[in-house]
Amino acid sequence: MNNTSPRSGPLAHLTVLDITQFLAGPYGTQILGDLGARVIKVEAPEGDITRSTPPHFLQGESAYYLSVNRNKESIVLNLKDKEGQALFLELVRKADIVYENYRPGVLKRLGIDYDTLSKVNPRLVMCSLSGYGQDGPYRDRAAYDIIVQALSGGMSMTGEEGGKPVRAGIPLGDLAAGMFGVIAALSGMAHVSATGEGRHFDVSMLDCQMSMLTYQAAYCLMSGEVPGLQGRGHRSLTTYRAYLCGDGIEVVVAANSDKMWRGLCEVLGHPELPGDERFKERTSRLRYRKDLDQILEAAFLRVDSAQVLVALEAAEVPAAPINTVDRALADPQVAHRDMVIDLTHASGEHLRVVGNPVKMRGQDAPDNRRFPPHLGADTSQVFQELLGLGSEELAALKARGVVAGP
Repeated sequence: MNNTSPRSGPLAHLTVLDITQFLAGPYGTQILGDLGARVIKVEAPEGDITRSTPPHFLQGESAYYLSVNRNKESIVLNLKDKEGQALFLELVRKADIVYENYRPGVLKRLGIDYDTLSKVNPRLVMCSLSGYGQDGPYRDRAAYDIIVQALSGGMSMTGEEGGKPVRAGIPLGDLAAGMFGVIAALSGMAHVSATGEGRHFDVSMLDCQMSMLTYQAAYCLMSGEVPGLQGRGHRSLTTYRAYLCGDGIEVVVAANSDKMWRGLCEVLGHPELPGDERFKERTSRLRYRKDLDQILEAAFLRVDSAQVLVALEAAEVPAAPINTVDRALADPQVAHRDMVIDLTHASGEHLRVVGNPVKMRGQDAPDNRRFPPHLGADTSQVFQELLGLGSEELAALKARGVVAGP
């Protein structure tokens, strides 16, 4: 649906009703907003719980909330109220996508489940994110990122060998579900374009994590061998791992091909290794991994990280320092790709956040940088634009607690 907001991008013709909170859902809808969709964040009177997540705040909004809610509008609508539900149905008539992450069964109790919404708008695409999906023995359990990382087996492989499993520093369970939700929603829109019929998509955080096991799952299913903690290396590749340099800086190397292997040996002053019977081929290197690790670890301890990285680049061996977050944010390639962007609030305050990874060429390439909205900031405008409600009607709805906003 077209909207009057000045937007650009391939999804500028779409209107999304975002009834999500926390991380997975808002991350997914932010992707849609970055690509130009009009994303209307429908919040309860108390707002998205992450608005108050400590420790950092700007204008009363948490850094957590601000990180995943740009390029959206916010309205407050009480979906527990019959009038609020009726207004939501009217918004659905104008929408293309409903993106939600309530627990399974909640929307049915509220009278706004897909069966109900599709009767109002047969072309509607709904994407439902949940911990375990809309069915199954775990359907009604609560799920968070660390829970699905643990259940999926991913956490059992994360950590130093001989140590204890740890949660990945990036919340993969939440973020993967948000991204798969976008894939689902856009495939639904393709189906609508082809057939005129909407679709309901069921995206489970656990399912997403299981799909990301890829070759680790295949190894286990094929051999019966259960993978353990992976440490800083790779189960199949001996020279795909981290090394400590003499200056105390750790670097990672991905010398996968024979050419890269020979280049690595030359840079480290061990040109004889490729001729060693133990290390000639990838299979034999894997068999004598401990011997090879001892040799290469000692070689890296004799070199400076900056110098060896330059030499590895010249030898066309992929390598990089293990950056801290601050170093990654200041990296010249990150800056060149506009992956740290500045958002400006109407008050003049600035917010720096990570940018949109999807780059485009052409006149409609999106450059949407709307500051994350305050709670209910767009309530009046949205209802006036989409439903034609006047100021008196809105005032009455506000007085009855159906909607809210400044």
